[in-house]
Amino acid sequence: MKQIAILSGKGGTGKTTITASFAVLAHNAVIADCDVDAADLHLILDPHVNVKQEFKGSKLAVIDKSKCSECDECERNCRFNAIKDFVVDPVLCEGCGVCVYVCPEKAIRLEEKVSGYAFISETRYGPMAHARLNTAESNSGKLVSLVRQNAKQLAEKGKRDLILIDGPPGIGCPVIASLTGVDLTLIITEPTMSGIHDLQRVLEVAKHFGVTSAVCINMYDINIENTERIAEFCNRNNIETVGKIPFNPIVTEAMVAGKPVVEYSPKSGPSNEIREMWNKVRRGLE
Repeated sequence: MKQIAILSGKGGTGKTTITASFAVLAHNAVIADCDVDAADLHLILDPHVNVKQEFKGSKLAVIDKSKCSECDECERNCRFNAIKDFVVDPVLCEGCGVCVYVCPEKAIRLEEKVSGYAFISETRYGPMAHARLNTAESNSGKLVSLVRQNAKQLAEKGKRDLILIDGPPGIGCPVIASLTGVDLTLIITEPTMSGIHDLQRVLEVAKHFGVTSAVCINMYDINIENTERIAEFCNRNNIETVGKIPFNPIVTEAMVAGKPVVEYSPKSGPSNEIREMWNKVRRGLE
């Protein structure tokens, strides 16, 4: 079983667009949307949910009023201002446990709360593992790990030889959870002023974890000069540039229609380039 993580140094570079098209081209893959903080792959693949799992990734302070002496120690020591008039605000509470520690009456306890949901679904392109983190919740890295675990189980059960991971942007904990143990990471960048900087950040994380990287420059023709700079940077660092996708409004049209671009407009410039890039990526896994 092989795993490909599709990442970027920032949001909006086209990770989900490319992942959706790869799902069409792969034929025998499991799809995993690991961008749990802002999941959107489901908007294109339209999955039918078969299993919904509660994810308990954080804790909430609960005050037992029958034991509380209203000494105010909890409120004075809460650095998040989550306790007022001996009532816990579930949005502000970080579950740190300081209130539990300082309470002389032992009237406060921490309880696990539902922080989001993981889903196992079916799409017209194959099985899909995905999730949704609730607003203002933390521990997205743990939820990403659950999504990847579900994806692996789907692949083993269905005897599928590939997992496509639509990862989150940036270099934080959910990115690390998406990246570790994969066979290849495809990093999507764009020829903006910060393009090389954003790309370099993810490359350094991938290198740290010993993962081979390849690069795709999306909308390369909006700034040819910056595209050349990115290509030169990749060449100097022995990183293969496997794709240069041209800007085309047809991509936006496909997203609005809720279809992968290679399915919506199979003969367009972006679709042809994505198809060629997929062939290169697939050969790189062999």
